[in-house]
Amino acid sequence: MAGAAGVSGAVRRAAGFVNERVNERVAAWRTGSRSSQALALAVLLAGVVVSLGISLNHYELMPLTAYFVWLLLGMLLLRFVPMLVLTGCTLAAAFGAVLHEGPVSGVRLSALATMVVAAMLLLLQSSRQRSGLPGSLGEAMLADLRDRLQAQGKVPPLPAGWTSQSAMLAAHGAGYAGDFLVADLDDDARHLEMILVDVCGKGVAAATEALQFAGALGGLIGSLPPIALLEAANGFLLRQFSDESFATAVHVLVDLEGGGYSIVSAGHPPALRWCGAQNEWVIDNARGTALGITRRPELVASTGVLAPGEALLFYTDGVVESRGSDLDQGIAWLQRTARDAVADGFDGAARRIVRRVARGDDDRAVLILARV
Repeated sequence: MAGAAGVSGAVRRAAGFVNERVNERVAAWRTGSRSSQALALAVLLAGVVVSLGISLNHYELMPLTAYFVWLLLGMLLLRFVPMLVLTGCTLAAAFGAVLHEGPVSGVRLSALATMVVAAMLLLLQSSRQRSGLPGSLGEAMLADLRDRLQAQGKVPPLPAGWTSQSAMLAAHGAGYAGDFLVADLDDDARHLEMILVDVCGKGVAAATEALQFAGALGGLIGSLPPIALLEAANGFLLRQFSDESFATAVHVLVDLEGGGYSIVSAGHPPALRWCGAQNEWVIDNARGTALGITRRPELVASTGVLAPGEALLFYTDGVVESRGSDLDQGIAWLQRTARDAVADGFDGAARRIVRRVARGDDDRAVLILARV
């Protein structure tokens, strides 16, 4: 029994060691370093050599089509230069296996030509990797950036009596957008601060700038007063090396104990306030200049108090603007739509509003903060 236990422990230790080494190699490959690329290339070339050995002895077990697997794996795992080496070696091995099998017939000649064309297409795709990383790593990096941008827009859990919800839809249904939200709740869970931003551009084209700007705002929110925060954000955009680095934003600061709030708009469409007594959404009067245009943007704040049963609604211009109507018509439409959306309560109202927006070529975002 003791011997069996010792063997079992040794097996577990060996398995743990192998698992640790594999995880280290995978983590190193995810960095895209030269050493990790060299290791991946060596493993793939070893697979090509083994395939050639099998083809020379039993071609039916490893025919020409099997060599496509190594090219596809290379496209996923390698940068362009290692991919070029793998492609040359794989084509040489495939040609050698076919020639060793016997005379090249019309069918085999066609298969070889098809493989060469496929290899050239894979090389072309690999050469277009502007990130400098293998295709799968580049996609993973983009997905991570998207997830980070979306994670910043999650409003922290609020005290009892308050709810928040948001709904965003990127242009053309893409997973990347220029609309984003940054939120912060202080340590005492009394003051909630949120910024809804619409970066110039739409969809994937605006996503990288949105991520950069969101990171800057994430470091500022909670540490500066609203006006000073937006002025600092304005300076950040002016320092960018682009003529199109501007954005609209709306900032809201709420006292979750008394219900008092202040809204500062920087070129953003006007916020709406749900007035329970009138049973309608009333337009807020905060106005301002978009960020990234002038050194001293005009920023005018509005203040008020949310009573129980009232709410604030913020949105981006993709919700209310369209080619067939002006901004005032769009806001009037949103007032009616939002009134219908909250008829059965605020829960899920943001999603219901976004679903009612006509399909367009701009990003769309809706944020609702309610005192219930």
